[in-house]
Amino acid sequence: MNSLEKIKNGNFQLNGAEIVELLRIDINSKEFFELLSVSHALSPKKFGHKGYVFTQIGINAQPCPVNCKFCSMGAAHYSLNSEWEKSAEEICSLLSYLQQSYFDDFFLMTTADYPQEKFISIGKAVKPLLRKEQKLIANIGDFNLETAVRLKEAGFTGAYHINRLREGIDTLADESQREKTLRAIKEAGLELYYCIEPIGPEHTYEEIAKEIIRAKELNIEVMAAMRRTAVKGTPLYEYGQITAPELTKIVAVINIVVNPTRSMNVHEPIQLALLAGVNQLYAEIGANPRDTDSHTEQSRGFNTSTAWAMLKEFGYLPFES
Repeated sequence: MNSLEKIKNGNFQLNGAEIVELLRIDINSKEFFELLSVSHALSPKKFGHKGYVFTQIGINAQPCPVNCKFCSMGAAHYSLNSEWEKSAEEICSLLSYLQQSYFDDFFLMTTADYPQEKFISIGKAVKPLLRKEQKLIANIGDFNLETAVRLKEAGFTGAYHINRLREGIDTLADESQREKTLRAIKEAGLELYYCIEPIGPEHTYEEIAKEIIRAKELNIEVMAAMRRTAVKGTPLYEYGQITAPELTKIVAVINIVVNPTRSMNVHEPIQLALLAGVNQLYAEIGANPRDTDSHTEQSRGFNTSTAWAMLKEFGYLPFES
């Protein structure tokens, strides 16, 4: 029995070779649509009609020393059209404005070298502005267990942190340090938000499968897949990006294998991937590593209304509905 027949029969326990076999499915074949069908049918059983829109503010647009070759904020190839840093007061004001529309989890994102003490202080300032059910999520550079505990004490409920594809090759990050941060997040009792990214045409299915297995072993509740955006001015720009059907196929495999219990996301939002069971999208404001406009809400970034409109077409509704 091949891997596709296996999942069609409801067996989602796949080894690395079987995951690669699913990833190799031709996007122009009937097997592609059978794969999407399995993933799409799985999501309503897990998520019901519950959709999520998460909102993220990139709070500083500044050169980052980790120099990720896909990021517009890498210090060696800074590609954003301006540099700035938002104050705690500006962030609180922006959050108050955002609360006029409905969204779920709230993320604060910084460059990897942003002072963690300052970040914790900002977290304490914004926490009282969130609804009781809204979660506060950190998206920052690597940190130790002590900082993870302090983030939780400041009101953060989770952290977005991952081992990126070709970490240490396309980035100056240390893979072992990334793994230490993942352990610190879990040990501190923070919820870990995970993603397979940034997926480009040059990445092999074996590389992607390795990270899918890592995510499965981490028991992720909130999962995502993201393709690398070809940002002009970055070293990896010339490689281009994978197609929407290719990303949708990868989303389906991740949803089936990792089997997140709360939500499955695709980034940046594409409608096609909702056929693979996606029930969560992001709205973004401020600095965005996939944009050359330092205020991504004026460019690539979705707003909450656009994200909800896409989810509602597939029957996913906000909690308040």
